[in-house]
Amino acid sequence: MLHRDDLYRYLTVALTPYLGPISFAMLMKRLGSIDTILKASADELKPCLEQADKALPLLQNRTAEKSAECAMVWLEKGQNRSILTLLDTDYPLSLAQGMRPPPVLFLHGNIQLLQQPKIAIVGSRKATPQAVHIAKQFGQALSEQGITVVSGFADGIDAAAHQGALLGKNSTIGVLGTGIDIVYPAKNQDLAVEMSQTGLLLSEFPLNTTPVAKNFPRRNRLIAALGVGTVVIEAAERSGSLITARLAGELGRDVMAVPGSIFNPQSAGCHKLIRDGAALVTSAADILAECEHALSAFRLPENQNKANQDLFRQPETVAIANTRQPEKINHKNPKEPSFRQPETLDNTEKNRILQAMGFDPIHPDTLAQHLQMHPANLYAILLDLELDGIIATTSNGFYQRLQ
Repeated sequence: MLHRDDLYRYLTVALTPYLGPISFAMLMKRLGSIDTILKASADELKPCLEQADKALPLLQNRTAEKSAECAMVWLEKGQNRSILTLLDTDYPLSLAQGMRPPPVLFLHGNIQLLQQPKIAIVGSRKATPQAVHIAKQFGQALSEQGITVVSGFADGIDAAAHQGALLGKNSTIGVLGTGIDIVYPAKNQDLAVEMSQTGLLLSEFPLNTTPVAKNFPRRNRLIAALGVGTVVIEAAERSGSLITARLAGELGRDVMAVPGSIFNPQSAGCHKLIRDGAALVTSAADILAECEHALSAFRLPENQNKANQDLFRQPETVAIANTRQPEKINHKNPKEPSFRQPETLDNTEKNRILQAMGFDPIHPDTLAQHLQMHPANLYAILLDLELDGIIATTSNGFYQRLQ
């Protein structure tokens, strides 16, 4: 974890309105440290900002200092509270495989659940009693098998999946579309208390962020990324659950759907997913069978998992940790962050990856197998190449060369 002062400065940049994960990554890549960003001129900052006309004055005026202060107070005034940055070894690796990782995660509860194998369950807010029963049953059964259930803390299917998972021996993660200090919907207050004690609540949004429609699709991408697979239980043909399923498919995750009555419009979305290739599942055993390969890959040896997380985040977070004494960073100790400037990444390795890619879209798992590279190391270089504009992500989590 960052020192308090370093965390405060990090949040002052990362929580700047209109900044976003892509601009944050570009700032870190081009300028190298939080302190350098805070001291940079407008000419240095502007090329890194997607919405420079809005974000630049807010960043230069340190508008997010109030949000940073609020976050520090929240962190220090309660139990089971954490703030993860891209510099922390506990930051979930899955959130940056094929997507821009949020620079900050606010967490309330058991942070160890982030390191457990996870499956997402999503569905209608206005679910039928039968669908609610299925979600709760699936949540409990998966939890009993050591799976952490991820959902969006909404009414209906989400809440039922969380409740079921809390009954099992594992637990559940609720990804919020609000600030970590906001319970929405309000009727889930008791569920929020229980999850903050034995489960985990997670948000990428600053404290005091109230429910806003545009934030829920952003939340959905985290749900899709955290799980090795996503199960949809009852969803209309146009629903946020189908967005989550689409995002999961684009990230290369397993997508599953529970069929329902052909007369129930709330099942139309699930039937569409199945027609489009999602796996039809009717039990927790079906889900586990469908995700067997992904779950096996998730359970890496502990030392290998830790050793690769630092490498993975280098292109996104260069030379920030311990900014006051960077010369003391231990690059050989996996317990401390290890960073290199992107410019010092091995160009020979980059060229080897580009040659192996060719110019057709390719999935990173296929590329990793061909190159015999660990996926975490490969993703680090792919992200760096993407920031340089040499490659781009396409549909279904594939990458393609642009030059």
